Amino acid sequence: MLARLLHEVERGSGLPGAGIVPGQREVDLAAILSASHHLAAQHPGLGLDLWGRIGLDRSGEEEAQRQEQRWALEREPVGRVASIHALPLLVSMVISLLMMKKHNLLSVVIPVYNERTTIEETLQRVLAVELDVDVEVVVVDDCSTDGTRELLEAYQHPDVRVFLQPENRGKGAALQRGFNEVRGDFALIQDADLEYDPRDYPRLLEPILDGRADVVFGSRFLGGPHRVMFFWHYMANQLLTTLSNMLTDLNLTDMETCYKVFRTEILRNIRIKEERFGFEPEFTAKVAHRGYRIYEVPISYSGRSYQEGKKIGASDAVQALLCILRYNLLQR
Repeated sequence: MLARLLHEVERGSGLPGAGIVPGQREVDLAAILSASHHLAAQHPGLGLDLWGRIGLDRSGEEEAQRQEQRWALEREPVGRVASIHALPLLVSMVISLLMMKKHNLLSVVIPVYNERTTIEETLQRVLAVELDVDVEVVVVDDCSTDGTRELLEAYQHPDVRVFLQPENRGKGAALQRGFNEVRGDFALIQDADLEYDPRDYPRLLEPILDGRADVVFGSRFLGGPHRVMFFWHYMANQLLTTLSNMLTDLNLTDMETCYKVFRTEILRNIRIKEERFGFEPEFTAKVAHRGYRIYEVPISYSGRSYQEGKKIGASDAVQALLCILRYNLLQR
């Protein structure tokens, strides 16, 4: 049935501007009506009855119904009739088919290292978020030694794909592996430690879905709720963000944030080199110098203590400083 409908559309019989006049082309109204009813029954949420939404009258459907009744009464085979009145029905069906065919896909990339106590909860939270796009989850285990790897090997979900690094190489290397595996239109980076809340996804995606942004940073310092701790971490973050802003000419408040969302086409235009925590300043420098539209939105944050498993330290701050200089001044 759907193939027959598509054949009608491909012939140009229902395309606006195709130059249809009465008697010039034939349209199988009964087949189109039957396909419309079939799709409406199978996909009630798609809103196949679009006449009111697109400003068209219902004359095409009414004509098709009358024709179908006449064929039934006459007990003759369904024939082809030419009618300009079929256009509204055909237009609505084309729009509906396009709605079914195209769904934006978000790829959530989760690098993981020794997060056995939090990885399952992280996945549950990610998969529970209600979004206007489809979601796939790409998990990359960076050779964990605490049982995370074995847990992920046994994990089964149709929307989750797990990849295992052969050796521990760092967060940046795990992200690179994940980026190579994504299938989506957009990518979002999610840590596995429960510090960042997936319920912020709609806010992060909004500027991209609206067509205003190519990259969105989720800032922990724009007014969202956050756990109060680590003054010197905050000061180091502000220092690094300020230096990064000076060299990129941006006005970010949180360059080091985990939450970065971007169009995956960007990955074709930049090559990430850093294998550890230097990813953040490198990515920021490269998207800034290539002129991508960057937005920043507030997010919530529940930071961990070192006793709870926090890994980043003072040596990583020094490495981030060197990366800011390298990728803004030497290797753009």
